[in-house]
Amino acid sequence: MIYVKKVSDKKDLIDFVKFPFKLYSKSKYWVPPIIDQEINNFNKDLNPNLKNSEVELFIAVKNNEIIGIIAVIINWYEVKQQKTSKIRFGWFDFVDDLEVSKLLLQKVIETGKKNKLKYIEGPMGFSNLDKVGILTSGYDIIGTMITSYNYSYYKDHYESFGLSPEKNFHEKTFMFDDIDTGYYEKMSRIVKTRNKLSEVNFNSTSEVMKRTNEMFDLFNKSYEKLSSFVKINEEQKEFMKEKYIKFINPEYIKFVENEKKEIVAFAIIMPSFAKALQKMNGKLFPFGFLNLLWAKRFNKDVTLYLIGIDPEYQKLGVTAIIFNAFIQTLKNKGIQICRRTPELTDNISVDKIWKNFNPKLIKTRSTYRFEIN
Repeated sequence: MIYVKKVSDKKDLIDFVKFPFKLYSKSKYWVPPIIDQEINNFNKDLNPNLKNSEVELFIAVKNNEIIGIIAVIINWYEVKQQKTSKIRFGWFDFVDDLEVSKLLLQKVIETGKKNKLKYIEGPMGFSNLDKVGILTSGYDIIGTMITSYNYSYYKDHYESFGLSPEKNFHEKTFMFDDIDTGYYEKMSRIVKTRNKLSEVNFNSTSEVMKRTNEMFDLFNKSYEKLSSFVKINEEQKEFMKEKYIKFINPEYIKFVENEKKEIVAFAIIMPSFAKALQKMNGKLFPFGFLNLLWAKRFNKDVTLYLIGIDPEYQKLGVTAIIFNAFIQTLKNKGIQICRRTPELTDNISVDKIWKNFNPKLIKTRSTYRFEIN
């Protein structure tokens, strides 16, 4: 018999976090998270996202063995301020048994009904910077530290329950050898001169941290018109600094500023930590952090983490300045491949940015929706 229980103590939480390690133990493509970071995601004292959100975690059990997990999330800022009557679900993993996925999804619906919400959507996290969507193609390609992975049967389970695709995302990659470097060097000079702009390069993490809040403000401004976008607040900015920015090589962060020294565009690239995280298998210590340090210094693949452009500057070609700066930095380091994080397929403006890079589609993913009766 299968039953579902709510996570109620530290042991349950650890079991919840460790279940994917068992489910994907034979997968060459799943990238494990750091266990301590996953546990901290659900700690109100450590994760500022929980100031505006509430979460319930559930575990499906059969014969004293965990066979599925799900997080039920209400982002109250989204519900009350944006008037979006949605309940989210995430951290949704399960064995290939339709009864398991059905019982877990019913917990989302029950919580939605209690709170008079109209529909469920997921998988997603607390904010737009969390992992999003189930993989719908590209199952035989290794993931990244900032994307989720799942087996191909997940899609069948979602559709069997009656969920339908809500938002679609694609992931693309490109080779630096395919880029016309002369074109971007020329365009960078023209755009800088015409619009009185300049690039900002960093040599230390401390320099970056001084301007990170400005960068996140621009991120909010850049994406505020996208569907389902929830702005990052001050506490979340601090959280993101500690969780991600400190790990990024300072030379992999580029800004463009105007003559008033205001940031009008930015981009962040991260070394690929995927294989390092696979070697670590969730543990930073005693030696796991050494794998991260090696990847940070020597990896020849990178992942585009974030890009943001002030709407007033989006048609002025400022991306040429960013790309030219990155091309010089990355070629000097021998970087060969850049992978883009999931982007909404309806975000046409971002897609146009990459048209000259000969991008190759490698993965697709979707969030799914279900109306609550």
